[in-house]
Parts: sequence; C-alpha cells; structure tokens
Amino acid sequence: MARITRGELRNLLGALGIVATLAGLAFGLPALDRSLPSQRAVSPDEPYQVGAGVSVVPPAGATVDVTETRPGDAEGTALFRLGPVRYAIAVRPFRGDLETAASRLRKRITNTAGYQVTGAQLAVSTAGGLSGLQGGYTAPGRGGRYAVFVAEGLTIEVTISGNDLDLGRTLPQIEASTRTLRHDGERE
Repeated sequence: MARITRGELRNLLGALGIVATLAGLAFGLPALDRSLPSQRAVSPDEPYQVGAGVSVVPPAGATVDVTETRPGDAEGTALFRLGPVRYAIAVRPFRGDLETAASRLRKRITNTAGYQVTGAQLAVSTAGGLSGLQGGYTAPGRGGRYAVFVAEGLTIEVTISGNDLDLGRTLPQIEASTRTLRHDGERE
C-alpha cells in the first residue's frame, strides 16, 4: 500500500475546501436569494429612475418588483405593484413618431393570447410636457390601460393591468403617477 505524502494530503484538503466552497455557493446563494423579498417599498415623494433619463413618482403604497425592474443608461424597465395591480414602465431606444410607437405597443398587447385593445385611443400629456396616446385593453379576467410617449429617441410605454375591481380602485393613483413621468434629456 502506498503512503500519502504530506504534499498530497495538503492538495487533497485544498481540493476538498474548494469543493465545499463551490457547494456552499451553489446551494447557499439561491437559498439566500429566495429568502429576500422580491418587492420593496418606494417613496411616493421622490422620483424613481426608470432608465435613460426617465423618472416617475410612484403612487403612494406602491412597491417595486426588483425581479422585473432593470434601470439602465440607454433603456430601462420598472414594475410597480399596487396591491394586485401591475404598473409597468418600459423605456427603449426608438426612431419614429408617436403613432408608430402606439401602433407597436397595441400590436404587442394583441399578440398576447386573449388580449384585445378596446375603445378609442386618446391624447394624454404629463406635467413635464410629454405628449402621448393612451387606451384600454382586456384580457381573460383582467382589464388594462396603456399609454405611450416619445421623447428624444426613446419610447416610454406604460401598461397597467389588474382585475376590474382592483383596477378601478387604483387607477386614479396610477394615472396621477403617470402624469409625473419626466425625461431629463441626459443619457450616456
């Protein structure tokens, strides 16, 4: 039988240490991630940076879903929740006019199985001077609203969805929040 040298023992212990560290990372980090809440409270008194120089003041009582929120210098998304109602804002680079941006958003909505745009599309504007178009849509068991704005090479898309009762209760707060959308013109 061969003897294990001191160097081989040290190598074996080092390898076991690396395996233990990797196992800790593989199992410990996902467990830690699952233990952290996916929703965090946001202040209704401060603008929230969505991305690409776009900000919004969230409605009182809203939380931000950190699993679906991705701010960035050239684009960004923010998903707020007001109870069971979803309030999403997406900012993306865009070359085109407001009608084209609205048409693209309506097409994305209706390309989802069971979703359809309802009613007339109306003009809307924000307190900061952004002009846009808004409308409504339905889905199985849900209703929704959308708005789209175009600013300096960006499209700003707002979608709101929830069951009719919850949506009816929260829509005034969300519409007030949407009117606070601003584009500061600074992008990197």
